[in-house]
Amino acid sequence: MRRSLSASRLVTLTGPGGIGKTRLALVVADRVRRAFRDGIQVVQLASLDDAREVASAFTSALAVLDQSNRSATQQLVDHLGTQQVLLVVDNCEHVLTATAELLAELLETAPGLRVLATSREPLGIAGELVTVIPTLSVPTAEQLHDAASVDHSEAVQLLVDRARSVAPDFAVTDTNRLAVQQLCERLDGMPLAIELAAIRLRTLSVGQVVERLDRRFELLTGGSRVARPRQQTLRALIDWSHELCSDDERLLWARMSVFPGGCDLTAVEEVCGFGDFAAERVVDVLDRLVAKSIVIAEHIGERVRYRQLMTVREYGAERLDELGELPVLRRRMRDHYLRQARSMVERWCGPGQHEMLATMRRDHANLLAALEWSLTTPDEHPAGGRLASFLRYHWIAGGSLSEGRRWLDRILDVLDGDTVERGSVLWVAAWATLLQGDREAAAVRLAELEHVAAVLDDPELAAHAANWRALYHLFSGSLPTAIGLYHRAVRGHRALGSTGAVLTAQFQLAMARNFQEPAGNALETCREVLAVSARHGERWNHAYALWISGLQHWRAGDMAAAKQAATAALEIQRDFTDGVCTALVLELMSWIAMSNQQADDAAMLGAAAGAVWHRLGTSIDAFGPHITADSLRLAQQVVETVGAERVAKVTQRLAHLTKAEAIELALEIDAAVKPTTATCVARSCPLTDRELQVARLIAAGLSNRAIAENLVISPRTVDGHVERMLGKLGFASRTQVASWIASLDESGDEARAHRAPAP
Repeated sequence: MRRSLSASRLVTLTGPGGIGKTRLALVVADRVRRAFRDGIQVVQLASLDDAREVASAFTSALAVLDQSNRSATQQLVDHLGTQQVLLVVDNCEHVLTATAELLAELLETAPGLRVLATSREPLGIAGELVTVIPTLSVPTAEQLHDAASVDHSEAVQLLVDRARSVAPDFAVTDTNRLAVQQLCERLDGMPLAIELAAIRLRTLSVGQVVERLDRRFELLTGGSRVARPRQQTLRALIDWSHELCSDDERLLWARMSVFPGGCDLTAVEEVCGFGDFAAERVVDVLDRLVAKSIVIAEHIGERVRYRQLMTVREYGAERLDELGELPVLRRRMRDHYLRQARSMVERWCGPGQHEMLATMRRDHANLLAALEWSLTTPDEHPAGGRLASFLRYHWIAGGSLSEGRRWLDRILDVLDGDTVERGSVLWVAAWATLLQGDREAAAVRLAELEHVAAVLDDPELAAHAANWRALYHLFSGSLPTAIGLYHRAVRGHRALGSTGAVLTAQFQLAMARNFQEPAGNALETCREVLAVSARHGERWNHAYALWISGLQHWRAGDMAAAKQAATAALEIQRDFTDGVCTALVLELMSWIAMSNQQADDAAMLGAAAGAVWHRLGTSIDAFGPHITADSLRLAQQVVETVGAERVAKVTQRLAHLTKAEAIELALEIDAAVKPTTATCVARSCPLTDRELQVARLIAAGLSNRAIAENLVISPRTVDGHVERMLGKLGFASRTQVASWIASLDESGDEARAHRAPAP
């Protein structure tokens, strides 16, 4: 902020009401006070009702003593002429034009003047530097296992500080940490909302406050009596913003509230642009809402998404309900995402798969809202079924397997009749159910699917019935039956021109052949999948074919080829959120490591795979007795080599790895075991380059989190390096590592090897 004031004579802090603009401006002003010979002056504009009084408000705040008949503006020009002063001008939004005109003249005539303004939208003066104030940092649900990450977030610290003013014994504990995280998240890290919520903690528990947030405007009242009226309740705060909007802005604000998860411009235009408010007018009005901090624009690469803070969105939802447009907006939103999902399926077998999945992931909350409305609205169940089945890759390849199955099951509970919609949902549900290892439920879905396909005489449903019945037999261990059905499925998909479905059936056929037929058959099928997928720029089936190729090479004893294929598959998974493929590849890499006598690596890779399986709600056991037998055998070898206690410790340490962290760890291990040009005294030192770096930083007294920041890697990866290092060295503590590094330094061994960079 100091640099901003040095770079521009006018800095405007913008952001929605309650975000803390005033507080930040006053803190900054106090810190730079010494840089201004004539000090700091604060001009409060919040109480003004008439824009014609702006100049008078300035003269009053600056104590300009001039009783002549000159205008207030001229008095200010003369008063500030030679002064070196910082003006903090607070709450400009409701008198924006008058304030902008006055400040433009003062800045032109008073060279020693600098201005720090707060406003819900920029002043629009030449040379203005606009700084958007973000909400406070909020812990995510993913961080709940790390108490420090939750407790040290800005939103939680503010909540604790304000709560203790009304409940001195308040603290974040293991019991209430989830509720604290949910409270801060649902309040978007908005300081005023958090402060108002903290007041309720004198009477309610955090969990009780969270339960009542659906009525937040009635709940979050009772602010400071000396605060401005509009900052004493949450509703008054948002009412103020609403009053400052034009009719078009209020309408788009209300209509955009239908999106619970934000949206892109196309969605706003297609869903909100209708009737007297045509789609062509959306861009201009949306731009004004962004300027007024009603809508937040978030740049993601070359794309921009728009969202409202939850409090702002719920206020808009109230207005939308008053307008009577809610059913229309919900149908328009559902239809928009139905078109998007259909397009994703049509374009799936080609380039851009991970971008499509990323888009669906960003729209996840909107997709669920569209499904919920379709499920609970009469006559909309068939369209809901189409949406649920078109989202197949979002569920299966996008990391939402368990959630997808729940939605598919809910759709089937309400979708009656022998229809194409029901048949499509049935085969996607059977697929998801099989991946979760629930073969009994899958058998029921498959029987229903086969019935619907026969009644309708639908060749596409028949091909899928063969495909997923084949997977059922593969996972049940009936390999000859599975192989026969896969051949039928491939013929059916190919006749329909469904290249993507052909590739999926073929990689599954290769998996069956891997355990049943000569090795060459599985590899031949994989090579065909790899060639066709590469030709189309398709990567999802490509990764699975690489995994099966690696599995076949491992079974044949060719560890180099197995590792090459597995690593290539894992590199692809960096761009996907397909936990199933990731976990399978991690399992394979663990087996390869064990076969190469790298038991510590095998233990860590197995633990990483287990963490991913756990998040998915399934395990490798779902994939049939043949692969399960390999898994059990190799896991036992790891335990026998490194010990059950150490395996348990590693598993516990890595239990909360995310999919991305697991991939990073595996690729780090893969890189570490490759020969380096500076091997520690011709391999007399057992550590890799990266492990030596970590060891030296441990010796310097850094924590794992600090090491992660130093090396620009994740804390989980550092945890893994420390575990491997302790195992290789036979140590039990970090103190032993520090002593060992010191002994290397004294002997010169490490210097002759490859010195880790000093912190």
